[in-house]
Amino acid sequence: MLKNLLIGILVLSSSVLLYAQQPSFADTLATYFNEVKTATTENKNLWNYDTYAPILLVQPDTREVFANSPDSAGSLKKEGTIFTGKLPDSITIANTSIRWSGVTWAMVMLPLPENKYERLDLLTHELFHVAQPHLGFTPYNPENNQLDQKDGRVYLRLELEALKAALLTDSHAEMGKHIADALTFRMYRYQIYPIADSTENLLELNEGLAEFTGVMMSGRNRQQMRDHFVESMNEFLKNPTFVRSFAYQTIPMYGYLLHEIEPGWNKDITDRTNLTAYFLRAFHIKLPHDLKSAAAKISGEYNGARIIAEETERAARIDKLKAEYRRLFFGLPHLTIHLHKMGIAFDPRNIMPLENKGTVCPYLRVTDDWGMLISTKAALMSPTWNEVTVTAPTQIGKEKVVGDGWTIDLKEGYVVQKDTATNSYILKKK
Repeated sequence: MLKNLLIGILVLSSSVLLYAQQPSFADTLATYFNEVKTATTENKNLWNYDTYAPILLVQPDTREVFANSPDSAGSLKKEGTIFTGKLPDSITIANTSIRWSGVTWAMVMLPLPENKYERLDLLTHELFHVAQPHLGFTPYNPENNQLDQKDGRVYLRLELEALKAALLTDSHAEMGKHIADALTFRMYRYQIYPIADSTENLLELNEGLAEFTGVMMSGRNRQQMRDHFVESMNEFLKNPTFVRSFAYQTIPMYGYLLHEIEPGWNKDITDRTNLTAYFLRAFHIKLPHDLKSAAAKISGEYNGARIIAEETERAARIDKLKAEYRRLFFGLPHLTIHLHKMGIAFDPRNIMPLENKGTVCPYLRVTDDWGMLISTKAALMSPTWNEVTVTAPTQIGKEKVVGDGWTIDLKEGYVVQKDTATNSYILKKK
């Protein structure tokens, strides 16, 4: 009996000790902050600049924030080695850089990836956006709707397959051949969509260089880099659209391949650089004159027949979906909301361009002078991002307006009314 009692006490004591040794959530986040600080310090030579900066980690459901530094307005309270508080409802939560409470932050949504490399990739990506003004890069987010069209998607996918082949070979000759093929597919895509040379380049200078920075600061070894790029590309291909997420794949792969040959190449880049032209020179590639014939000839090496078949089937399916969106937003009564001082959050992986009508967002959160819109079904953002359209409301109240898959919390002084001339609805001041 005494023996059993002693064993029980020992087990209980061990359990209490084990529980006491478990790190708190704040301690875990402090460890993550230290990880990224170490990574930026060790990779300071990447840009000849230490990109470590204030970081704001946000719980999207509660809006609780955890920071690595204090704010200027005193909104955050010290808790151990970190700072905590709550983000106002007027601030849109997203992975981005923001100015809040007197400080420019890299904002990242919780939970962070459990994998250390992915965690560092994400955090240092967003820290690059904070550093952009210091590095001389202007943030650009142009539309690249050609990448939602059949040929745009086909030749982007072929380009990525060629880049993957370049990453996986140990032969310098084969690597050069695959990179040349990748750039052949890219340049033929630009021949089909001439403006793409400019618009894709602008997004690659913004998100592409940020993701390249994250990858290079993650601490992966060569094999881990290869595995990461293959896994990332496979996940990317599952996205419903490529129009805003492609740069997260292209520039990190080109950049890593070039880094193996010419470390520090990125320090030659400015926000006026044409990255495609730069890579053609850096890899010493001379493209064929007849890009169309060359692309057709080599496509079979990169699963061309399967890619074309898949994209042909997708195009037919998307045409039907777009016809339904045109009916909802232009053929039937709807609500149009003008935007003035908006904060916006959406998922760039599943948006759908609707020709020259704008972009359909299956998820959208907008804050503005009039209040807050949350749409979880479909909302149409105008081409100039100055108005958003949703389906007709089913319930109109003084403080809340509800429709199929969306709600608006109205601020005092605003109202949703029917416009008898158009049989649709508008949101306006009283």
